[in-house]
Amino acid sequence: MTISLLQYQDRFPNIRLERRGGVLQVSLHSNGGTLKWGATAGSIHAQLPEALYRIGRDPDNKVVILTGTGDAFCQEFDFSQIKMPTPEFMSEDLYPIFREGRDILVNLLEIEAPVIGVVNGPAWIHAELLVLSDVVLANKRASFADKAHFVNGVVPGDGANVVWPALLGPNRGRHFLLSGAEISATKALELGFVAEVLPTDRLLPRAWEMALDFASKPRRTLQMTRTCFTQPWRKRMHDELGYGLMLEMGAVEFVTSPPATGR
Repeated sequence: MTISLLQYQDRFPNIRLERRGGVLQVSLHSNGGTLKWGATAGSIHAQLPEALYRIGRDPDNKVVILTGTGDAFCQEFDFSQIKMPTPEFMSEDLYPIFREGRDILVNLLEIEAPVIGVVNGPAWIHAELLVLSDVVLANKRASFADKAHFVNGVVPGDGANVVWPALLGPNRGRHFLLSGAEISATKALELGFVAEVLPTDRLLPRAWEMALDFASKPRRTLQMTRTCFTQPWRKRMHDELGYGLMLEMGAVEFVTSPPATGR
């Protein structure tokens, strides 16, 4: 089944979509400003799986640019869209969050178009969305951290457990996830998971320059190259993503419903 941009362009409140020359720019935002992450029904957590599914099935998307809006990619939560782990949450909301968390990364990796991740500032919440791109560009103010999980008492699932040890090495990756340490753009360039660091005013123009060059290549070349690049990630996510998510959800359940201590 193929999908056209007109069918989904205005469907997602936190995702702005614009396309020219076969290049689709996907900008995540909250009310037109920097994205604040939420995880309730209708939030960015719920919008992304469907958006990425539709993007991946639109044959006119030859290259995708994924970025944020404003001075950061995402470094804060929208606490009006975060539910506390009550018994009602456990019975009604936990599985949808599990399914969405799985589908975000699966659908991202199923896009058969090269993806350029553009890090427009601090990416402290779900930076794995950007660093899974085929090319990662960052401005000089960008930094990377995982402040969504362990530092807040949450198991670092959501694919972070797969992505960061793979990019940083097992020991550095575990330290990164446990400590909430921030990695600057220049350090990320040195470590090899960012390709270029640019001034802010050159960041998106450079991404579009690169994307339009990619889009000039034959469609089948683009599709098969992307498939070649994503196959190792898709295999690892198939094996490990669901398990990590279940450990994350299981720890929430344990905190919410501790074992009885009576005899």
